[in-house]
Amino acid sequence: MTRASHDRTLILLRHAKAEQGSGVDAERKLTDRGVRDAKAAGRWIAEHGYGADEVLCSPAVRTTMTCDAVATAGCSEAEVRHDRRIYNASPEALLEVLHDAPEDANVVLLVGHAPGLPSLASLLADGKGSTIAHEHMSEGFPTSGIAVLSYAGAWSELGFADARLERFGVGRG
Repeated sequence: MTRASHDRTLILLRHAKAEQGSGVDAERKLTDRGVRDAKAAGRWIAEHGYGADEVLCSPAVRTTMTCDAVATAGCSEAEVRHDRRIYNASPEALLEVLHDAPEDANVVLLVGHAPGLPSLASLLADGKGSTIAHEHMSEGFPTSGIAVLSYAGAWSELGFADARLERFGVGRG
C-alpha cells in the first residue's frame, strides 16, 4: 500500500532572552532585549517566506511572549495552541507533540526551550540538509534561534533522521 507524501515545513524556535531570577521558572518574562530579538525572529521567518498553519507553544510566559512578538513582527501564524508537554521537554517528548499536529497543517511552528528543542533539531535532521545551516547550528542554538526543517510525510509518522535542515538563523534586534 502506498501513501501520499506531503511536503511539510517545521520551524523550531527557541524562546527569546528571558529574565534571570530565583522565582518560578515558568513565569520568567522576556527582557527588553528578548522582545526585540523575538520581533527580529518574526521578521526573519517572514522575510524567508514562512507562515505557520499551526503554532505549538510551551505555556511558559517567555515562550508565550515570544509567540506574541513573532506575530506582531509580521510572521503570519495560526492560532497558538499551548501544550504543557513542550515545557522543558526532551526531544522524544517534543516528537510526540509533533505527532499530534493536524495533518492539514503544512507548516508547523514549535516554540520551546533548550536543551530539548536544539536536540530535536539535530536528531530530526541527523546531518541531512544544508551544510551551511548545520555549521551555523553546530555553533550553538541560542535564544531566538530558528531551525527550519523540511519533511515529507504525515506528522504522526515523523521520526528522528526523517527531516532535512534547510536554514538556521538567529533573531537579533
